[in-house]
Amino acid sequence: MKKQTIYLLAAIAVLTFFAGCGEGKKMDKLSVISENMRKGLAPDRREKVYEVRFEKQKGTQTFIAKGVTTESEIGVALVAAAASVGIELEDSLTVLPAPSLGEKIYGITAQSVINLRYEPRYGSESATQTLMGTPLQILEKRNGWSRVRTPEGYLAWVTSSSVIEMDKEAFEKWAAAEKVIINTHYTLFREEPLPGAPVVSDGIWGNIVTLEGYTPQYYKIRLPNGKQAYVLRYHAESFQKWALSANPMAEDIIATALQCKGFPYLWAGTSVKAMDCSGLVKTVFYINGLVLLRDASQQARMGELLDITDGWKNLQMGDLLFFGHKATADKGESITHVGIYIGDGRFIHAAGSVRVNSLDPQSDIYYEGSTRWIKASRILNHIDDGTYVVSVREHPWYGLN
Repeated sequence: MKKQTIYLLAAIAVLTFFAGCGEGKKMDKLSVISENMRKGLAPDRREKVYEVRFEKQKGTQTFIAKGVTTESEIGVALVAAAASVGIELEDSLTVLPAPSLGEKIYGITAQSVINLRYEPRYGSESATQTLMGTPLQILEKRNGWSRVRTPEGYLAWVTSSSVIEMDKEAFEKWAAAEKVIINTHYTLFREEPLPGAPVVSDGIWGNIVTLEGYTPQYYKIRLPNGKQAYVLRYHAESFQKWALSANPMAEDIIATALQCKGFPYLWAGTSVKAMDCSGLVKTVFYINGLVLLRDASQQARMGELLDITDGWKNLQMGDLLFFGHKATADKGESITHVGIYIGDGRFIHAAGSVRVNSLDPQSDIYYEGSTRWIKASRILNHIDDGTYVVSVREHPWYGLN
């Protein structure tokens, strides 16, 4: 990062500090500077890590900045900001991925679906899920947990045993290997190519496994954890062909979404086992070869914003509907819900369960939350154009581009 940019960040932090802090203790000043830096550079924990604390060196007037961040410029900017208010600060931040990981900063989801949390403990709030075969970037490890970045850029913690760690060479070998993707709701990976053979693992729609051979009815595959297994051939298809040929039409998106109808709601769920509202959207589009942002508030940034002055008149099948509260003079916009438009004022969404509702007050399936509908976007004609809608075939982590 250029020096002038770093100094600009430092100046912004200090100016904001003077506006709201006054002459406080040095530690208080550092805390205010740090908070301003966080707001400016890493305001969203889902996308960037900023965990900074300060310690005073014994017997000196020097302070040390410790902790972790994904932003390499923060340490230098903090030192500059502190110096401008007369505080000597040393940068001891760890920039992620943590150097202690060595070369093993790549990972593959090892189970049919795994849960990710915002903090490295079971009692922490659920954040999202990833499916077997999903590539991950490993950022750090703590006490049996790994902080990872998902293909859409989401940051969260997962139990380390749920991820197969790799160095670059092993990851590139996995990416280049022939693979199959599960194309049915649920399946079983078995020890032998027989209907009653012992189960090695369950599998769900969207799981990716390495292909090793064929029998008349089964694929011989290898799971990410290295175990060999067999899966019915009509439950899977070539991953490479699926990804390279994916060009979903609105009808494909809606057909997939309707196959999830009646499935249970689960906060942070992103699989056919259970899903939340944005998880339904993410899962449906992924099954059709597209990687979308994770949460509804993030998905509202994707694609092309539509004019809804005349209600659903300008909408097309496959557009996304967003619900929440518009920005006011005192408060920013709040997106709390999302659904997929299927035509005639109707949409499919996850609310209690995956269901179809209508925006039309005269409809017998009218959605009680329709008064909170505030925006809509179109994404199917914005694939790979820089508006956060990325095809699997173009995503660098899947090894197809």
